[in-house]
Amino acid sequence: MHKDKSQIAIRITDLVQVIHEFDFTCKASDFEGWQLAEAGFTRDIHLCVVAEKSEDQVTVTIKTATVADFTCDICLAPISRALSGVLKLYYMLGVPVEDAQDWNEEYRFLDKNAETIDLNGDVCETLLLSLPLKVACTDNPHCKLFGRDEKNEESHAEEISSWHESLEQLKNKYR
Repeated sequence: MHKDKSQIAIRITDLVQVIHEFDFTCKASDFEGWQLAEAGFTRDIHLCVVAEKSEDQVTVTIKTATVADFTCDICLAPISRALSGVLKLYYMLGVPVEDAQDWNEEYRFLDKNAETIDLNGDVCETLLLSLPLKVACTDNPHCKLFGRDEKNEESHAEEISSWHESLEQLKNKYR
């Protein structure tokens, strides 16, 4: 994204009633106030925005793709993960505000004279919702969460089998 154009916006006055695709590449620093860099978004963010206009609505699908940098929650090793997200929004044209109160969050309302749709906030929300709740490495043998120890696996299998046996006995007792 160019510095002189810091917003992700679609001019709806230029759209005709067909499907339009827009591709954007931006950085976390382009979104002021969202603190995306602190959340791990340090690389390029690729956006594909598909807009379909009809007489009374514009359907917008936002697809995000990036690689985010984290640290493992267990062993603090650096990890990079590919993240993607999708958000579908419906912009209703010319709906009176009093009718707009009973709609879902996916529905937005625009004046018939609106020229653009600003997607900055929606892109940031899609990126933040694509973040994993827990980050743990799978290929580090020193990480205790996923490290494989044959003794632990055998004792764990014995615990599971004895637990299953006692459960079967209880089940048979009450039949």
